[in-house]
Amino acid sequence: MHDHCGVHGASSSSVEFDDQGWPVWPDREDLSAEFVKVLAAAQEGGSTVSECWLTLSRINLGSENSWSGEWIKTAELNEARAELSLQNGNMITARRNWLRATTYFHAAARPPGYANDLLKCAVDGMRRCATNFLNSRVPAGQVLSIPWTDDLSLQAYYLPSAFRGDGPVIVCIGEPGSYKEELIAKYAGHADERGFSLLAVDLLGTQTALPPERLEGRKFEAAMSRILDFLSEKPGVDNTRIAIVADAWNSSLVARAAASDARFAAAVCDAGMWDSHERSFFYRQADGNEQIGWLEEANPTSRSIECPLLVTAGEAGWLLPGALIEFGDRLSSIHRDARLMLFRRAETAAMQGHIDNPTLANEVIFDWLEDRLRPSKGLA
Repeated sequence: MHDHCGVHGASSSSVEFDDQGWPVWPDREDLSAEFVKVLAAAQEGGSTVSECWLTLSRINLGSENSWSGEWIKTAELNEARAELSLQNGNMITARRNWLRATTYFHAAARPPGYANDLLKCAVDGMRRCATNFLNSRVPAGQVLSIPWTDDLSLQAYYLPSAFRGDGPVIVCIGEPGSYKEELIAKYAGHADERGFSLLAVDLLGTQTALPPERLEGRKFEAAMSRILDFLSEKPGVDNTRIAIVADAWNSSLVARAAASDARFAAAVCDAGMWDSHERSFFYRQADGNEQIGWLEEANPTSRSIECPLLVTAGEAGWLLPGALIEFGDRLSSIHRDARLMLFRRAETAAMQGHIDNPTLANEVIFDWLEDRLRPSKGLA
């Protein structure tokens, strides 16, 4: 049992609901999105619906510490259950509770900069429970530090497949400001069921993650090449079947990495859309021409990606559906194996990053990966 983080008391809160039935705080869109994410994690075993709603009922945004404090209390209850189950020899229940505790601690740590006095408690708890979850798996997962520069290593979790022999690996990269712990609940089940090993890498969270200046120029691409070097020497890895998957879809970091190293066997990313979108935005600001469209800009990133490429997007995301469809058409015309999958509001998974239904999007993503990573495909 770990000491409590000093969170006391409960508070009530009022919440509104959008036209899709999701709870929202009009002045805190960041926290509204975080609640959608933690509630949707229940589909993958990363939370329970009842605990999410109970925690929400106690949150009072008028209190600076209420959001983080209430999620920490829920996380600690799950961690205590996990430790009791471990003592009783019930490893499956212990593992399930550690996974939920990881999600709740992650919610307490998000968004960055909110309730700073509790951030360390949340991050420490999140990483402690994630490590216990990894240790309880069969085969056990690993906490890795992958050498990069003379003074810096990439922090990662490796979840090996239970299948014998050399097999495929999915490298999952969080967007700036995210934590690798979130990727475990989101992707581990999909990878494990298909015989994929999973490598979840930290980039721009807090503490052991990278500061933004480390990604200037081509440093991020160099980091991904070091990951490929590391995996190619790791037992149980087929170095011709390593794929890269972006999370959240609000940058082109992963697309640039896939374009810079031909060793990736498949890539699920934005294909450089955000780079083109941002360039177009700055051009419009500079020229005062509202008619300049981001799709009119050349996209050297997508043209440079040689491996099979999947782009997924939501109708209710940050880019207009019509522009996304046009981008997908152009992508298919210049790439031998590229597809854009657009999720409509009527089927869900339509929000930015598919946060409203990650399960639906991940089924499409991992089915596509399974097809591209079969040994018979001979992809390199």
